[in-house]
Amino acid sequence: MTDNLKQTTIHGLFWSFFERIGQQGVQFVISVVLARLLMPEQFGLIVMLVIFMAVAQSFIDSGFGLALIQKQDANHLDECSIFYFNIVLGFVAAGLLCLAAPWIASFYNTPILVPLARVLSLNLIINAFGIVQTSLLTKHIEFKLQMKINLSSLVMSGSIGVTMAYAGYGVWSLVAQSISSTLVRTVLLWFFLRWRPSLLFSFDSLRTMFAFGSKLLFSGLLDRIYNNLLTVVIGKVYSATDLGFYARAYSLQQVPANTISESIARVIYPAFSTIQEDKPRLKRGVRKALTTLAMVNFPLMLGLAIVAKPLVLLLLTEKWLPCVPYLQLLCGLGLLYPLHVINLNVLVAQGRSDLFFRLEVLKKVLGVTLIALTYRWGISIMIVGQIVSSIICYFVNSYYTKQFLDYSLMKQLHDLIHSLILSLLMVGGVYLVNSVFISHQLLLLILQIVCGIVLYVTLCWLTRLPSFIESVEMIKPRFKQFCSTH
Repeated sequence: MTDNLKQTTIHGLFWSFFERIGQQGVQFVISVVLARLLMPEQFGLIVMLVIFMAVAQSFIDSGFGLALIQKQDANHLDECSIFYFNIVLGFVAAGLLCLAAPWIASFYNTPILVPLARVLSLNLIINAFGIVQTSLLTKHIEFKLQMKINLSSLVMSGSIGVTMAYAGYGVWSLVAQSISSTLVRTVLLWFFLRWRPSLLFSFDSLRTMFAFGSKLLFSGLLDRIYNNLLTVVIGKVYSATDLGFYARAYSLQQVPANTISESIARVIYPAFSTIQEDKPRLKRGVRKALTTLAMVNFPLMLGLAIVAKPLVLLLLTEKWLPCVPYLQLLCGLGLLYPLHVINLNVLVAQGRSDLFFRLEVLKKVLGVTLIALTYRWGISIMIVGQIVSSIICYFVNSYYTKQFLDYSLMKQLHDLIHSLILSLLMVGGVYLVNSVFISHQLLLLILQIVCGIVLYVTLCWLTRLPSFIESVEMIKPRFKQFCSTH
């Protein structure tokens, strides 16, 4: 990387990381409060609609947001064309969801889903007004402003949701929280960004980006359907309560997984796009991103699996205890998620959305097959099937990284094995803490977390783990700067 790009990327990583920590932290606190006030079944009702909302949102995104980031010479005409096109799709998607609401309620045999779906469809229209602004912020690796906007929207919407839940509005408090979050975020994007659409539109402009964006549209559509397919099966075959337990476990697992993976992924995509023609530099960037993610994600996922029970008891109370085994298994699934993100970003950054789409089809066929084979045996066995699918998919994702950058699966595993070994040693140390009889759940949880952090950091320092040393050197000046200005 050039010095300018390197500094921009480091700056972006710093603010992206703090933005994700702040967002996930606030969201986590709000979700814990809501989980204490509401019942698992009420969360399950909202989760039943997630797949339909996700599919509709995929059409609104249309892949053009990523196409705008990837296209180095994008102009104002491109931006305006995407803006108006997405708004039209937003209204169309919301209308279709409203029409489909009775069918969705009939599928789950849950009548209340009709009004819930129709009110939540407002999110699709509101979101369409902020896609271009979000893409422009990401393209310029500007996450400090995104942090302010996202945190503000979360705090305001969370306050609304908690107040309504406390007042006894039940599932509607979750609906109000969702819509107010989207609305506040979109309003703040328009308030803080100077970009405004002109009365310009060109089908030719859309067409030039469609070849790239359309592949990402269908890839994103497949991904969102597949990622939410398990919730559909659980909601249909089992109950809203079971779905609530699974959804709560999944959301707890996503706190560390999303904070780390998305913080880096949102920065490396525009950074990789900038140096897409320089393969040696791109390979170095991929390797550094991969080892850094593993260095942080491996101990987080394994550590979360170990402390799952005291964490759930302390934060969510005993009524959520059935979600513990789901959470522990999902942590195994979360181990590989960052590795998928990095390998797939190599393809997208180089404009090979065709290969990206081909891989997505192959992987989703495998995943659906495993769901069909395991759903009769319970939710835990279905999660195990998804872990198997994820392992196989990592082999598939790494294939093109080898073709383009000569960074094969074996080379990646060689770079990752050190972080995995240190993480397993840390888990062994934390597991020994369980043998100490401590009846107070808070004290046990604190002791486990402190022991895990101290042991892992010590092991990384003693073994001079390259990704750890590089991260410390990168963070120190930024952290000093952050402290001096705040």
